Amino acid sequence: MGRFILTCAGLSLLLGVVLSMIGIYRGLVDDALTLARTPAANIWVVEAGTRGPFAESSRIPGDTREAVARLHGVAAAGSVTYQSIETRHGAGKLRLYVVGYEPGRPGGPDRITEGRAIARSHYEIIADRRTGLKTGERVLIGDNHFTVAGLTDGQVSSGGDPVIYMSLLDSQELQFELAPPAARREVARGNAPDTADMDTVNAVIARLKPQASAEEIVNTVERWKHFAATTQQEQENILTRSVVDKARKQIGLFTAILLIVSAVIISLIIYTMTMDKIREIATLKLIGAPDKTIIGLIVQQALAMGVIGFGLGALLIVSIKDYFPRRVVLQPEDGLLLAAAVLIVCILSSGLGVRLALKVDPATALGG
Repeated sequence: MGRFILTCAGLSLLLGVVLSMIGIYRGLVDDALTLARTPAANIWVVEAGTRGPFAESSRIPGDTREAVARLHGVAAAGSVTYQSIETRHGAGKLRLYVVGYEPGRPGGPDRITEGRAIARSHYEIIADRRTGLKTGERVLIGDNHFTVAGLTDGQVSSGGDPVIYMSLLDSQELQFELAPPAARREVARGNAPDTADMDTVNAVIARLKPQASAEEIVNTVERWKHFAATTQQEQENILTRSVVDKARKQIGLFTAILLIVSAVIISLIIYTMTMDKIREIATLKLIGAPDKTIIGLIVQQALAMGVIGFGLGALLIVSIKDYFPRRVVLQPEDGLLLAAAVLIVCILSSGLGVRLALKVDPATALGG
């Protein structure tokens, strides 16, 4: 019994890790799609030859938004910028993903859980709760201090960095303005800074009217020079197939290895437990017990290990998933598929024990 309990405990840790790997992958996909889904856009207009602001670098003129907004079927359009920065907060460093948007146009947070929306064109932000920032707090970003006007929730980048939203003007200054040493170097070379170069964005997003065709608008934009366009579904496909594709393969491989390790452990434990019960099995055969009864006992033992191990592992991960540094998304269908896989592994793993039991000679029960 002691060996059985220890095996179930160890197996629960292994299966808990497998379940957490699946949850981490689901979290990666969910995080990657969050920024793309938040604006509720139908069309993404980006630089020609690129696949969007999340998969590749994209820079287009800011006045592109006016051209997109005039297209037939477009209800609203907005310019957006995306960038990663690192700043200091308190005694430590804070890594953030900055989204710049035009207040009142598509591109901002879909909901504000505390505080208010951005009301000024400069030096106000809306931060995700994972930043640890509070409403009314001031934080240094670049060369300026920003006030936290409001808080949102569940907004993270594909890399897991919490998101902050600021006005487009502030984000353009932060992203495209030269640092003081670089600006002085350009002036010394006789290149005066061109403020028009700052009117650059990473993408223009558009929401369509109910009867408008996204494909027709995409084809229209594709005929423009230096621009490309994708639908919302195409942008999501790019994110899942490009941004998180390697993570999916790596986590899938790791999950398969852990399942194989679990199968080996169950096989060895069942085999050793069967060896310890050679005389009991021989006695059963001696009194006329059919082989199917003995096989049933061994398979039941293996299934009991799998069920108890999976149950304890799932309970463990559900209890601690909120403490993971990355989001862990546990879906019922993933748990059911893993449970079915565990049952199949247990049945196959009991094969060594069954093979040994069928070879036991009933005369062994009469030995000394």
